[in-house]
Amino acid sequence: MAENRGVGIGELSRRSGVNIETIRYYEKIGILPPPPRTEGGHRLYGDDHLKRLMFIRRSRELGFTLDEIRNLLGLVEGGYTCGEVKNAALAHLNDIRRKIADLRRMERTLSETAARCEGGDAPECPIMEALFQEGRQGRNNRRI
Repeated sequence: MAENRGVGIGELSRRSGVNIETIRYYEKIGILPPPPRTEGGHRLYGDDHLKRLMFIRRSRELGFTLDEIRNLLGLVEGGYTCGEVKNAALAHLNDIRRKIADLRRMERTLSETAARCEGGDAPECPIMEALFQEGRQGRNNRRI
């Protein structure tokens, strides 16, 4: 992609694997800088846009939130140390570990509950009862 010429949003979408509407959204929220425009108002994206968009896409694939990506991009733009990047990665790793623990609890609960369910036409359903119990317990265990 020639920086001085650029490509349109459709080509950027094709090359990056990111949906056109998502690209526009990233511009709107400021994690993708607005590209220059032609006299006719068409966006012209350069190599820097593609590189940044690939970074954003890969970060999203790894589960980083948009705020976390904004923070990482801020580190890049402001100059960064390896330690700062490591701290951001470790914080994300802790979030992932919490989510995995939650998913394991959910898996165990659903597996145990589904095993008690006989299916059929009975109006009583242990799965629904467990979901209502989990909801009540979750509210009672919330910290205020």
